[in-house]
Amino acid sequence: MAPSPYAGHPSRGDSWFAPLSIDLIVKVFKTTFFHPFIAWIIPLCFRAQNMHWDAPPMLVSFAWAGAITLIWMAGVINDRLAFGLPREVDLSEEVIVITGGASGLGLLIAEVYGMRGATVAVLDVEEMENGEARGVTYYKCDVGDKEQIAKVAEKIERELGPPTILINNAAVVLGKPLLSLSLPEIDRSLTTNLLSHFYTIKTFLPGMTRSETGGTIVTISSVIGTLGAAQLTDYAAAKAGVTALHKSLSAELKESHPEIRTVLVTPGQLSTPLFAGVKTPNAFLAPVVEPVDVAKEVIKAIDNGQNASIGMPLYARWVDWYNVLPVGVQKVVRGLAGVDRGMRTFQGRAGSGLGRKGKLEAF
Repeated sequence: MAPSPYAGHPSRGDSWFAPLSIDLIVKVFKTTFFHPFIAWIIPLCFRAQNMHWDAPPMLVSFAWAGAITLIWMAGVINDRLAFGLPREVDLSEEVIVITGGASGLGLLIAEVYGMRGATVAVLDVEEMENGEARGVTYYKCDVGDKEQIAKVAEKIERELGPPTILINNAAVVLGKPLLSLSLPEIDRSLTTNLLSHFYTIKTFLPGMTRSETGGTIVTISSVIGTLGAAQLTDYAAAKAGVTALHKSLSAELKESHPEIRTVLVTPGQLSTPLFAGVKTPNAFLAPVVEPVDVAKEVIKAIDNGQNASIGMPLYARWVDWYNVLPVGVQKVVRGLAGVDRGMRTFQGRAGSGLGRKGKLEAF
């Protein structure tokens, strides 16, 4: 995917190191010094130089490699305990439903699976950005309307087969202070960002429970659901509810239908039209995330049949610790991060029934 033209990316006037971020540094270290394979190469190299087994560098390198290996094994065990065994996924037999899949992250995932031979149904109120895509069938549908979802579900099952993978990706951002939001706008925002998840899960989950191979439900949430932010009261409330819905549903399914997998995606600011014009407060600590990077992780989790929790960038995986901080420290952190100033440059798109700055979008 080509670099996004939206705000938050380095401009031509920025210095050469602008793309550098803490995520890139951590990624480099995880694939080098903190990787078990690389860690064990170090003592082997010392031994190749005829260094004695009891030499200090040799002992230190062995201790380092052993510690890294134990941490890696602990991570594997933790994932197995947390997420259980994977389900078998055969893309030729899967029917994937993606809400808000006409553009952005949803469209990217749809195109990848379409090219790989899966059957993909895209639900969106807007026409597909690329017109059409191989293996992808477009259905015009407002996921905030229960009746439309029911009608489209019947068409999908009749034309494509029973859905086995559901990706709830549709969202709307109004970007207004609470006092500037009308009641119909609040209703529309909460319906699209939160209630639509209930509607689609209630519609498609029963078919997954009847399938011999189970199914996968992917929930696209946001770090804003944990942090909250000025001019995002409706969006933050909805995303907090979406995260809670995922956790509760995962607990229910573990008891009643363990063959169903659930994936929670909690991204920071994505480089998509949903947040057009919004500037990231700190490109090093909180870089804008490219949809292709999130798509890779989502596709990996689905392909492997795993339960998963995906947070990007790095701070998104640790954002829950924010609420552990003393309230005074939280206030200082918010001020330094600039999270409540980000929406001041929000642009959105024109031509929407939700107003100049509000539009139903895919991530």
